[in-house]
Amino acid sequence: MAKRLTKIYTRTGDDGTTGLGDGTRSVKDSLRIEAIGTVDELNSFIGVLIAEKPSEEVRTKLEDIQHDLFDLGGDLSIPGRASMSEAQVSRLEEQLDDYNISLAALKEFILPGGTRAASLCHVARAVSRRAERCVVRLYRIEPAMPSHVEYLNRLSDFLFVLCRVLNRHAGVGDVMWQQGKNRHSV
Repeated sequence: MAKRLTKIYTRTGDDGTTGLGDGTRSVKDSLRIEAIGTVDELNSFIGVLIAEKPSEEVRTKLEDIQHDLFDLGGDLSIPGRASMSEAQVSRLEEQLDDYNISLAALKEFILPGGTRAASLCHVARAVSRRAERCVVRLYRIEPAMPSHVEYLNRLSDFLFVLCRVLNRHAGVGDVMWQQGKNRHSV
């Protein structure tokens, strides 16, 4: 952090703008600020998932993801900055493959659920998809950083697989979708 915060409120945002990392101001409802905020929300949900006290291995992976998301947020806060690397995307792919190989193949869609930790992970997965959509919208009008979209795309896949892993570790099966289950209910 180049500038240490000694005072949390500055009143500079009272006019509906916020400062970017390069010193420029942006309206708070811009696509860039929406993307930054959604990545922050995702990072917060990862923190809630960590608070569920997963295994040390899972906790370490999730903390690595939090650091990656700060890198991503930092990049978004300085237009044109690209500190994220393909190595971060590749790491997620490797971890996803390692977890997925031990899971039964899916023949049906699954519902968000099972354990509390898996359910929270599903929320993080859904927020990751929203963050990806926000970044894609931003990059339709500004120069794109492909690793940002790739990372968020892989992260949502990783979180989906992690939901299944968390349920399995707790001895809980996937919650399978039953198409039309309530179609004839009265």
